[in-house]
Amino acid sequence: MAAVALSWLAGRRLSALRSWTSLSRVPSLRIRTTAVMGATVEQFEQAKTKLSVLKRDPGNEMKLRIYALFKQATQGPCNTPKPGLLDFINKAKWDAWRSLGSLSQDDARQQYCDLIGSLVAAEEGEGGGTASDQAAAKHAGSPAAYETLQVTTEDDITTIRLNRPAKKNAITTEMYNEIIVALQQAAKDESVITVFTGAGDFYCSGNDLTNFTRVPEGGVEDMARQAGDLLRKYVKAYIDFPKPLVAVVNGPAVGISVTVLGLFDLVYATERATFHTPFSQLGQSAEGCSSYTFPKMMGVAKASEMLLFNKKLTAVQACELGLVTEVFPDSSFQSEVWTRLKAYAKLPRNSLVLSKQLIRSVEKERLHAVNDAEVERLLERWTSDECFTAIMSFFQGKAKL
Repeated sequence: MAAVALSWLAGRRLSALRSWTSLSRVPSLRIRTTAVMGATVEQFEQAKTKLSVLKRDPGNEMKLRIYALFKQATQGPCNTPKPGLLDFINKAKWDAWRSLGSLSQDDARQQYCDLIGSLVAAEEGEGGGTASDQAAAKHAGSPAAYETLQVTTEDDITTIRLNRPAKKNAITTEMYNEIIVALQQAAKDESVITVFTGAGDFYCSGNDLTNFTRVPEGGVEDMARQAGDLLRKYVKAYIDFPKPLVAVVNGPAVGISVTVLGLFDLVYATERATFHTPFSQLGQSAEGCSSYTFPKMMGVAKASEMLLFNKKLTAVQACELGLVTEVFPDSSFQSEVWTRLKAYAKLPRNSLVLSKQLIRSVEKERLHAVNDAEVERLLERWTSDECFTAIMSFFQGKAKL
């Protein structure tokens, strides 16, 4: 996942964000020791302590708000120079602080205490658990509760729709966890087939940039390990899925949304879809079992063009190479594909499950081994100087544009 390497970039450039809890432990800051209107200094110090022991990541927007209020409460209005264009995290922190304008230190201190108090209360009310456990509990028996997906079951078809069209269905950490849960639930429901597609004009644009700044307290190595664990679990959910799995690729697809297509049983694409896996451009390596499935379906030379040399395929090219089952005219894509899928859903469910088992069982153990090997290689890539240099070059090129 490119998000990990870019998080590493942020960590290398901005060690001050190594831990979001460090926002309350910057030694250079001085806090007055006399009581003030609103929240007292003692209450402010207590809020800092509560922040440091929160178990759940409150999200980037909340962390920026916490940082800004802390700076405003201890130093007053923003008075530092604006960071450079490529100094992503410091720029976001500076913007958050500056947005508070002339808010008084007393009011900022009170808002800081109120905000930390609300986070503590929310965590105590919801309980702990891992992100995947929380997602599973949140969505158990409640498809409408998904925040990044639209999951429906109709005509014996469970549809998992990536539902962030304004962001071209870019995948956030939350979406990774929700997709894992959605697949687990679809495996157990009464539907016959499961379909993946995207809302809007894109199928999926790869990883969301908001993943890139989440460097935990353990630093880059801990971040890489957490991301590796999530990636392994994510790909495993596809490998182990028992029912026919169909991708309805309604537009451009990038990164991991492309690599896992080798684990689908059918891939239908509109003629305007494209398929791009720019791993080496960012100093990274293959994922989603593509290092095994792509050479197997399209041959080593053609797979190398995609996985090593970042070649973007049209839908027709992808179909010719075996990545896509069939390409449809964009004007009739939805009607033709869904008519066909509804017909497939009338087939005997158990017959399809058992037949898929025969086709896939021989490969399953191999796929799990490939998944493990790819994750281990990525862990090394995400913490390498070469990856850092490649990402810097990529963003400098984007900045020039």
